[in-house]
Amino acid sequence: MSELILHHYPTSPFAEKARLLLGFKGLSWRSVNIPPMMPKPDLTALTGGYRKTPVLQIGADIYCDTALIARRLEQEKASPALFPEGREMIAASFAAWADSVVFQHAVSLVFQPESVAVRFAKLPPEVIKTFISDRAGLFSGGTTKHLSAEQAKHQWPTIMARLEQQLQREEGDFLLGDPSIADFAMAHPLWFLKGTAVTSPLVDTYPAISAWLARVLGFGHGASNAMSSEEALEVARNAAPAALPDESFEEPNGFTKGQQVTIAATDYGVDPVAGELLFAGREELILRREDALGGVVHVHFPRLGFQLST
Repeated sequence: MSELILHHYPTSPFAEKARLLLGFKGLSWRSVNIPPMMPKPDLTALTGGYRKTPVLQIGADIYCDTALIARRLEQEKASPALFPEGREMIAASFAAWADSVVFQHAVSLVFQPESVAVRFAKLPPEVIKTFISDRAGLFSGGTTKHLSAEQAKHQWPTIMARLEQQLQREEGDFLLGDPSIADFAMAHPLWFLKGTAVTSPLVDTYPAISAWLARVLGFGHGASNAMSSEEALEVARNAAPAALPDESFEEPNGFTKGQQVTIAATDYGVDPVAGELLFAGREELILRREDALGGVVHVHFPRLGFQLST
């Protein structure tokens, strides 16, 4: 069985979500640190241009977006479950809301001037300028609209009050009683806010939320060992992609297996990935692509939040 290889960097909120998923599952994995901003040549050799963090590699199969990574880890190890039986839609829908709406608020709050001054205090001004420019490019061209820090501050108490109430009334220790994907999707924006004294009070002033977040973070990151990006590329070159899913499904927009297409996120980080469409299912899309560095790989995307084009 191929090793789980996570391409990530330490300060990425969605990477923290993936690391916690690995910890919750009790999985061992290899850690490839990637640059926090473009260019990312070794990563995009595997993804074909997808630049968001993190990316999960299993041999020559490359999984993009933590929503799909979570489902792949569920296949890897079914228990403990991220999608509790009978509550799969509730857990997935809450997670999608947290990954979009709550994360968007966290980004606006983290990148307000007072927070930026503290978070990047030790970096040269030119590095900060380059990073802000990179993030502006990441969030341009998609459906995600800029949320001002003022509006994020205005709406944040409502989000947190509802979450605090849910946790106070829930019989178990987690959002749906038992831990689920909902907890990990909600945890990473709050982890992001706790990065400095400027934004940490936005979390710390809510006792039930603080106690719950400590429980989620307490799952840890599992057992990891460092791997270089060159080693990860070698793994991909020397591996054969896994068998395609066995699912009968009619693509609603008429795309067919073997067709040359592009797949791109619709919210942000909308860089298209071109390749041969191998599979289009209810949850997942798979492209075949070939690269001189990574060899033949299958790149996996979730259906939700992504679009197919010719």
